[in-house]
Amino acid sequence: MMMIPLNITKTIHDWLYSVMPENAASITEMLLIAIAYLALFAVAGLYLVLLERKVAAWFQLRLGPNRVGPFGLFQTMADALKLLSKELTSTDKTDKFLYNLAPFFVITTSLIALSVFPFSKQFQAFDINIGVFFLIAVSSIGVIGILIGGWSSNNKYAMIGAMRSGVQTISYELSVGLSIITMVLLTGTLQLSEIIEIQRTGGWLIWQGHIPAIIAFMIFMIAGTAETNRAPFDLVEAESELGAGFHTEYSGMKFAYFFLAEFINMFIIASIAVVLFFGGWLSPFGITEGITWFPEVLWFLIKVLIIIFLMMWFRWTFPRLRIDQLLTLEWKYLLPINLVNLVVMAIIIWLNLTF
Repeated sequence: MMMIPLNITKTIHDWLYSVMPENAASITEMLLIAIAYLALFAVAGLYLVLLERKVAAWFQLRLGPNRVGPFGLFQTMADALKLLSKELTSTDKTDKFLYNLAPFFVITTSLIALSVFPFSKQFQAFDINIGVFFLIAVSSIGVIGILIGGWSSNNKYAMIGAMRSGVQTISYELSVGLSIITMVLLTGTLQLSEIIEIQRTGGWLIWQGHIPAIIAFMIFMIAGTAETNRAPFDLVEAESELGAGFHTEYSGMKFAYFFLAEFINMFIIASIAVVLFFGGWLSPFGITEGITWFPEVLWFLIKVLIIIFLMMWFRWTFPRLRIDQLLTLEWKYLLPINLVNLVVMAIIIWLNLTF
């Protein structure tokens, strides 16, 4: 069957510039892109929460959400409406400005990071030649919102959770960064769209880079899970020790922002893994020409969901680490392995042994 190529972004672009002045068309395009990404942000966050609950239920041999809507599909919408309707409360001794700023700080950095991902050949808001560097820089800012929220709450549990977050993020960012640098060394570019194009002819980078690429992926997944403060690395909000950690004093929609940002950060980590290791939006069957933009997006999302499932598998398999075990894992094991792996990758490239 013949597939008709569909470039919806170019169609909208041409139509806008034909019906309105150039400046107005440019502003309208920016607004449409912002609305599209906000919608993606909201829908992805809501249904990743539902997926988490279903996966948890599957691992624990129970049903999970099954009452609100068919198969519980509207459960997270009901939860979101509940949080929207709840009163926003705080204690008397909070730093009001910073307390209110922290949730927006966390959620805004996650939304900015989403903008550089190539969901398909045509669906990418911000394609820059330093895309990988931009991602690392922006995603590192989110921890500042957690630190601000924990400190401004004037609560000892929130403060301990925020300090743990700072220690954990600074530590595991090294392993995330070195894993990414290992793959950048292999591709020779920081531009995400170019990294995917390299995989069009040579195959996925996880196979092109031999064993060092596989090791880089394994370390990236461990460190990325720690970066998102998810179990078994969730010492930042350890309920049995700290109540709710850094967002103990938050309620209503401000709490929902922190909660939503965690799942979007998980989506971001999975998206980085898909672009750097598994070909991004490219079909796994080598069919890359003559297909529409929707299947490209579909392939990207399927790969992302598989990686997210793997991260959820971590959560419901391993017990929470102690803080000393958390730091020992990074500084004594992951970081040295990563450094050696980077050198081995450099030698492979120097000897021209890649596929």
